[in-house]
Amino acid sequence: MTRVMVTGANGRMGRQVVQAVTDAPDMELVAQADPDLVPDGASLFLTVEEAIAAVKPDVAVDFTVPDAAFGTVSACLAAGVHCVVGTTGMTEAQMADLTFLAESGPANLIVAANFAVGAVLMMRFAEEASRFMESAEIVELHHSGKIDAPSGTAAHTAEMMHGDVPIHSVRLPGMVAHQEVILGGLAETLSIRHDSLSRECFMPGVLMAVRAVPDRPGLTRGIAPLMFG
Repeated sequence: MTRVMVTGANGRMGRQVVQAVTDAPDMELVAQADPDLVPDGASLFLTVEEAIAAVKPDVAVDFTVPDAAFGTVSACLAAGVHCVVGTTGMTEAQMADLTFLAESGPANLIVAANFAVGAVLMMRFAEEASRFMESAEIVELHHSGKIDAPSGTAAHTAEMMHGDVPIHSVRLPGMVAHQEVILGGLAETLSIRHDSLSRECFMPGVLMAVRAVPDRPGLTRGIAPLMFG
């Protein structure tokens, strides 16, 4: 039984992760950490440090904001708690520090820009298509509360496509997470699109990462290595 702590537990993604972990037969939700939660016995904590000291989780799942995530993940890794991180927007310097902690310390780290299985397939198909099409552009659309633009998924897709791929970001109410890669060649176009219709779609990937992280030394980027080996 994997003992799981969720940080940012009162956020949109955090609440979904709490439910998914609670429903998973091979996991136990031992702590929820969020400054907006009211402490309640052994389950709710204002700070990550309090939760680590009280319940000693095996794995922490973080969906917060970049600065908070950096402090949270640093503390967890230093304490020997494996981390699954869905927070995007951390700086290169912050990621370098977390990578060092994961590669030199007792705990492992999985960082993913997108936990939806379909989104990972979309990125992989776009990478393959970019080898044969002359040019491409990416349109990514998210809910109005998303802080970073372009999204981590769009940036990673462009990186995978090995070219100067323009990214167009849209932030509107009513959306969740959507991305279309449009490729053009001689007298033809190809569109590859993924739509997240609910945050539930991220949960299979999150649980996959929670199960995998204890056995993946150092840093793993994305869930593609878990899906494809």
